[in-house]
Amino acid sequence: MHRTTDGWGSGLLGVIIFSGSLPATRAAVGDFSPLFLTSARAAIAALLGAALLIVFRQVRPARVDLGSLTVVALGVVVGFPLLTALALQHITSAHSIVFIGLLPLATAIFGVLRGGERPKPVFWLFSGLGSATVAGFALFNSGAGSLVGDLLMVAAVMVCGLGYAEGATLSRKLGGWQVISWALLLSLPMMATLALVTMPGSWNGIGGPAWLGLAYVSIFSMLVGFVFWYRGLALGGIAGVGQLQLLQPFFGFALAGLLLHEPVAWTMLAATGFVVLCVAGAKRFA
Repeated sequence: MHRTTDGWGSGLLGVIIFSGSLPATRAAVGDFSPLFLTSARAAIAALLGAALLIVFRQVRPARVDLGSLTVVALGVVVGFPLLTALALQHITSAHSIVFIGLLPLATAIFGVLRGGERPKPVFWLFSGLGSATVAGFALFNSGAGSLVGDLLMVAAVMVCGLGYAEGATLSRKLGGWQVISWALLLSLPMMATLALVTMPGSWNGIGGPAWLGLAYVSIFSMLVGFVFWYRGLALGGIAGVGQLQLLQPFFGFALAGLLLHEPVAWTMLAATGFVVLCVAGAKRFA
């Protein structure tokens, strides 16, 4: 019980940190190209992760783990950041949150396929209700979308769900922060090269919000958040703890309204209350 409680607590902290990712990305792509933002955030986080691995003298992962680390890197280091950055050139961060509401369900499905978990049938009812509530609420309140942006967000959700499940499974063996650190380090050569190739021709036109966005997604979204998130998934269960992501859109809506002055409906409180009930139900039957 203590182990499960710790897992849910760590997972919630990870979700709160991730909630700032889309608003921060939206701010950053105002002055940075999606390719530079994706590669720069990964390269910066990889250097920080490498420092942690050295300081704490971590043993290199076994060769058999490299395949899983590659899946994690492609899913959460490259795929999700790049696809969302591209999508946010076509849609608002508020509209993108529509699709984040589907991420818990995608994570649970991959948790079954890759993590070997078997939630009870009632779990899928609560997960489906929660996902439908978040997606419906976000779609109703986010304004018009874009077909290109929507398709990019669907792809982002799929690769992210796979990366979450794969990383959580591997975290049981290597540890949460070690998994994301090794995955970042594995992608560093490619990401550093891409960052150098795509860097802005001049830094003079880069505004403060873009720099703050880059800093946030590099330090918190790409590294610190995963320290808590993978620990939570490993301790509390991929399918169950993954349902905490249902709360992420509402945190994201609040940040989008406060930081980007995007419209947020008052009905958020009612929808949030219902989603909390769905999360509690999913937790019980996971």
